[in-house]
Amino acid sequence: MKRLAAYLTDYDNPRSLGARMRVRRIGPLLAMIDQAYARHGHVNLVDVGGTQRYWSLLPRDYLDSRGVSITLINICHGDQVARHPRFRLVEGDGCDLSSFPDKTFHVAHSNSVIEHVGEADRVAKFARELERVADHYFIQTPDFWCPLEPHCMTPFFHWLPRKVRVWLVGRVSLGHWPRASSREEAEELVDSARLLSLQELRSLLPQGQIIRERFFGLPKSLIAVSS
Repeated sequence: MKRLAAYLTDYDNPRSLGARMRVRRIGPLLAMIDQAYARHGHVNLVDVGGTQRYWSLLPRDYLDSRGVSITLINICHGDQVARHPRFRLVEGDGCDLSSFPDKTFHVAHSNSVIEHVGEADRVAKFARELERVADHYFIQTPDFWCPLEPHCMTPFFHWLPRKVRVWLVGRVSLGHWPRASSREEAEELVDSARLLSLQELRSLLPQGQIIRERFFGLPKSLIAVSS
């Protein structure tokens, strides 16, 4: 299971499935960046919940040539520092970006974050805030109907009743998740991700286009892009 997790999610390894699919899926994002550059001569992008490492999947020359500046918003950056002048690190909650006026950014980006922000009301706030602060958005999230839960790398896990999931997490280690040492920890792990269906994401962003990414014909992830 751990080898499978590494193959699917080792984004530092360009040969891993996860890295290759990530590069392929960002086509619409690159189109947004190119369009913003053509319109403004530079690109002001906000990445909510993202990392500096994520942007290494793009050639540095590409970001330089488009004049891309990236504001990374996270609850906590710890002792991280910006590794390149293009990055600005801001501590904040993606569900409340009230410190940024409407359309502050040309592009809003989020990769596998919206499923981690909490209950349905916070998920809705997160979607509204990304839509509000930028001209265009690119929001990716794992698909609820993917048979393999992407965080614990266990088939059908997320389709089980919550009490069964809590019980399992308290008994064995699953993928990236170690065996929980207490019921409270098991509940915290289980509740740390709330996968969205295509219908749910469409209801959150009714003006956007929803792209369903597939792997061998099976749903894998969903990408909401502004139309």
